[in-house]
Amino acid sequence: MNWWIAPLLLALLTGALCPISGALLIVQGRVMQANLIAHAVLPGLALAVAFGLPPSVGGSLSGLLGALVAERLLVPGQNTANHSAVMNTVLAGFMGLGVLLIPLLGVRVDLEATLFGDLLLTRQVELLQVGGSLLLQGLFFAACYQPLVFLGVDPMGAAASGLPLRALKLAMAGITAFVIVSSMATVGVVLVIGLMCAPALVGLAGATSLRQAVLRASATGMALSVGGFLLALLLNLPPGPLIGVLCVGLVVVQRG
Repeated sequence: MNWWIAPLLLALLTGALCPISGALLIVQGRVMQANLIAHAVLPGLALAVAFGLPPSVGGSLSGLLGALVAERLLVPGQNTANHSAVMNTVLAGFMGLGVLLIPLLGVRVDLEATLFGDLLLTRQVELLQVGGSLLLQGLFFAACYQPLVFLGVDPMGAAASGLPLRALKLAMAGITAFVIVSSMATVGVVLVIGLMCAPALVGLAGATSLRQAVLRASATGMALSVGGFLLALLLNLPPGPLIGVLCVGLVVVQRG
């Protein structure tokens, strides 16, 4: 197998995966939660490496814990600014804890690769993680499609209808954490939010259904990831940051 095939396949799978979560979070107004989870995975990664556990498990649990802590600290009825302040505080706290745990536990974690990705060093385990995450996300979307549409269109009505919103949101937070951890090799935990949101914004524009928006977003994400990877090879640049720049460029062109 040529050395570039595995990174290309990972870019393709990640590009298909991230915008699905992004579209659901944008529709529900919960994008800040994804950003929080992306930064909250670091303590779990450090602990998993220290105790010989799979980093994806530790990172996913840590990201989910960060989301739960933020939800616990949020006060119902507070304005959006207060919610953002609480979530940003939790984000910074978890990120700081992760950075502190690395020297305290004496573990070796490549922070640059964790934060910004290292697509050129793709291993089989990353392909399996992203493939499994894409399957899980797809099954969740198909099984919970109607409740997800209801929650996005009319959250108050969804709450009044008796839907298990707490369980639904918890499942979404857990899947989002796994999506972010699975995407580390491609764009890292910092840049992943761009790949989640930029294609989703394109997919949602003019869409007549959530299903159509997700399919369009996923196709756009694949084009961005693969295009960024190939352009990075041509220009001899790191793929992850270049994909992040292309995400911004896409939104500028779309909104221009």
